[in-house]
Parts: sequence; C-alpha cells; structure tokens
Amino acid sequence: MSKVDTAWLRLDTEANRMVIHGILFLKPAIQLDAVRARVAERLLRFPRFRQRVVEHGDSAHWVEDQGVDIAHHVVAERLPRRRGLSRERALQDRLADLAAQPLAADRPLWMLHLIEDYDGGSALVARVHHCIADGIALIAVMLSITDGGIEPPMPKATKKGARVAAATVDAEPEWLADAMVKPINAWTVREIQRMRPIEGADDGEATGRAKGAKGANDARAANGATGGKRAKAGAEPADVSPADRLGKQVLKDAAALIEAPDDAKTRLKGKAGRAKRVAWGPALALDAVKAVGKSLNVSVNDVLLGCVAGAIGAYLRAHGDDTRGQEIRALVPVNLRPLESAWQLGNRFGMVPLPLPVGIANPVKRLYAVHAQTQALKQSLRPALALGLLAASGSVEKAAQRAMLKTLSRKATAMMTNVPGPTQPLGFCGATVDRVMFWAPQAGDMSLGVSILTYAGQVQFGLIADAGLCPDPERIVAHFEPQFQQLLDLALMLPWEAEA
Repeated sequence: MSKVDTAWLRLDTEANRMVIHGILFLKPAIQLDAVRARVAERLLRFPRFRQRVVEHGDSAHWVEDQGVDIAHHVVAERLPRRRGLSRERALQDRLADLAAQPLAADRPLWMLHLIEDYDGGSALVARVHHCIADGIALIAVMLSITDGGIEPPMPKATKKGARVAAATVDAEPEWLADAMVKPINAWTVREIQRMRPIEGADDGEATGRAKGAKGANDARAANGATGGKRAKAGAEPADVSPADRLGKQVLKDAAALIEAPDDAKTRLKGKAGRAKRVAWGPALALDAVKAVGKSLNVSVNDVLLGCVAGAIGAYLRAHGDDTRGQEIRALVPVNLRPLESAWQLGNRFGMVPLPLPVGIANPVKRLYAVHAQTQALKQSLRPALALGLLAASGSVEKAAQRAMLKTLSRKATAMMTNVPGPTQPLGFCGATVDRVMFWAPQAGDMSLGVSILTYAGQVQFGLIADAGLCPDPERIVAHFEPQFQQLLDLALMLPWEAEA
C-alpha cells in the first residue's frame, strides 16, 4: 500500500471512521440481483475492490481476496420507521448509524446497501474506505459502472484483460514526485513570467477583484477599466532569482501548514464522539450559481464556499454565539491527479486549511473574503507540500501518526469536499440516477464533514456532523439556500451591460 493510502488507513478512530459515504437516488426501483450482477461484472475489474488489507508492523499491504462474496458486499435492507418520522429522515438516521460502524477488516473495505423501496424508487448507499480511493477517482469508478459506462483510460497492456493487473498501480515514488514537482514547476514558470512585463496588458480583472470587498458595483466598475502597462513599482529586485523566491515560498507555505495556530473555539470545536448526524437539503441550479459568479467576478467554487461560511455563521449566531471577526478553518482537498490516471484509484490530493469568514454577515464582503483566500491558495505550494506531509505520516509508526493527527485536527473544524460530477443524468441497472450525494469523513476531532457535489445541472449540499458537537446539522443546511438567494438577489440588482 502506498504511504499516502496507509496514512488514510490509520486515520481511522472510534470517533471518526475514514469511510466515504454516498447515496444514489434511483427511479424507478431496481432489484438486488441486478445490482449484484453489475458489481460483479464491472466493479471487480478494479483490483482494490477485490483486495483486503493486511498490516505488518508499520506497513500495510493489499492482498487478493480469493473468496470475494458479492452477497456480503451488496446487501438489501429496509429502513426502520418510527411514528412521525419521514422516510427522508429515516434514511438520514440510517446513514448516520452506518457512518459510526467500521467496515469488516478481513474483507475488501467497501459495502453497498440497497433500499429497494424508497420514494417511488430505490436508494443505493455506498461505503468505501478512503484508503481505496479519493473522491475524483470514485467519480471515475461510478461513471464506469453506470449504464453504457466505459472504463477509465488504462495502460494498453491491461485493457485486453477483464481485470486490471494489480502490479500496475504501485509506482508511488514516480507519481508522488510528479504530483509535487508539477506544482513547483508551474509556480516557477509564473514567477519567470511575472519578471517580464507585458506591454498593453489589461489589469482590470485583478483590480476588480482587489476592490471586491468594497461591494459588487465597485468590483464591476473596476473590472471595466481600461488596461495599461504593468506596474513595476512593487516588483522584487531584478537580482532575486526564481530559485531564491521558490525557496522562500516553500518555507513560507510549509510554515503556514505546520505552524498554524489552533482553530477558533466555537460550539463546533471539541472532543468528537462516535454518534453522527446527517442532513441534506434541496439542490441549487448550477446555472444560477454560475450566473452569480460571473456577475460578481468570482468562481463557482467561491460562491459555494461563501454560502457554506454564511450558513455556519448564521447557525452559530442563531445559537447565541458572537461571531464578530471570527473565522473557522476547513480542510479542503486539492486534486493533484491527472484524470487519465483515475483508474489507479488511491489518494492523490493535498489538503490545505481554508479560513471561512463565518463572522462576516454581509454576503458580498464574505464572498470576496473567501475569494481572496482561494486565490492565495492557488498561488501557493501548500497542496503539494500537504501531500508530501501526508505521505511522510504514512511512513512513521502509528503512535507518531496519531500525534500528528491530533495536531492536524486542532487546526480545523470541518473537512470540506467539493467534487464536480457528471453534467448529464446517469443510468444504473435500467433506472435513472435522479440525485447523488456523498460525504467525506472527518479526521481526528473535527465535527463537520461538508459535501458539495454538482450533478446534472444541480448543486447538492450536505453535512455529516458529530452528534455531541452539532446535534442539529439540518439547521446549518437550512441556511445554505437563503445565503445563496441573497447573493442571487444582489447579482440581479447590478446594472446590465449594453449588448454590442
């Protein structure tokens, strides 16, 4: 097992299982036999779904499980119902129960639970240990097992066989070095280009974003300003080489990861327990989110993160907390994997702490504060360095890794995952995948797992929370759509530019 995947294996605790949970809502209903046949035909082509984990001392290994029992890994169940409990709430409670349970260590680390009769269709709950794959890789797997799905690109030598050779996935030193070198190369190229002013370049966009915190109208006006020559006043001396700046940047970003102070103490920060709560809300239209982002000159990701910060802030204030000037951190994954290698599974991303300005009630100021933070992360080397640190943690003994985990969990309150899914509706076993949701696990004592997934023109927001620290995550979810509506209303109030 790679050192990075070993780290995820060992992050498992009684309080937080490192298991990714997902739900596919299907219409019409599907049958258990059809799901088992599809899994046997397509999912077991991937070695990790046929292998179990064996640990020897401080290392872990993938071992082929000769007796993979589909009947154990794909099961049917009925939702337990209580008087006055909706079917949706019953499903949320069942998912919370599953999130607290470990996967069987003597079998491949995944399970599918089919609820055959749910809201006029079926619901398929997937549980996959994080040591098998990250979110981007699992999206590729999901695409491959849908109706008409094709397997992800694989080396030509293995395409002829029905299964992928396990030996082709373990070249960790090469991909780990590549994942760290490419961001460094890209950063160096940017620095070299920065030393060469471009005549007639338009700095309007940068100016508009810098002034964004003053309000949407100021940002739009600045963005429309005429360009000019790049200013040289703020440039470093000409004798400072890109290599010197690279060294300073590495030290700066490493310090930002390692020496960051503990996260703000809120009601969401504390000792996590075993019990969980799960919630989700109605989807947003992706086109509307894109329109807001374009109007305010920020990315779709900025808009959604701003809404998450607003929802958490509103939740804290509703509970009587004073959030003025307060930020909490979320660990945000940054993909470092070429999509053509998604078939290899495993984890190839860096986690970086992103401050969420929960204390800013003004939705526009909060949005531009988030935008400034995401831009700073994009210009840094922190994602690549974080991947290297995670790989290093997979090489040390368990006691040392647990100490690193405690330090990490003190620096953040939430694990945030934002994954782009398919743009068109999928089919599965003759049914249409109506909606998709998933939840990444929290690490250490983090209380929140925040999930954002775009699918078929919709944006789905969900939470999994520690029951002791956040017993009512549905109240955070309830604030998400109103926070977006505020931005949408403001965007619609902006002056329209005359069409050419």
